[in-house]
Amino acid sequence: MDQQSMGTEVLCQVGIVVRDIERAIDAYSEVLGMPKPEIVLTDEPDVAKTTYMGERTDARAKLAFFDVGQVQLELIEPVGGPSTWQAFLDESGEGVHHLAFTVQGTDEVVAFLESKDIDVVQQGQYEGGMYTYLDAESTLGVVLELLENF
Repeated sequence: MDQQSMGTEVLCQVGIVVRDIERAIDAYSEVLGMPKPEIVLTDEPDVAKTTYMGERTDARAKLAFFDVGQVQLELIEPVGGPSTWQAFLDESGEGVHHLAFTVQGTDEVVAFLESKDIDVVQQGQYEGGMYTYLDAESTLGVVLELLENF
């Protein structure tokens, strides 16, 4: 059966790349009137099995999450090796990096998006699932992230 869509219409997250996550947390907490979230570090490369542009990478990131209604704001400070986060920061500075959707059947969704010339740039695993970033900049003006929980 041919995949005719991403299989979801529900946006779950907006990812924002920042240079200094502590400073960004302070600013977002103050403006949103929300408590400061904890900072988490992504898994080590051997656990996350992170690839960037088809190659293994030591990329990691500091993350902080604000739950704002049905959407989560994710602050991302890149650390370590080459990544979509670091490339975005180097090329564009701080700002909105991606829109994330929870999906089932990442491979099928990736095949559908690749048929629209939206290609995978980075993938990795986290406890309980995996993420996939796809370059939709020329089509949508933003990176798409697929989150699949196992």
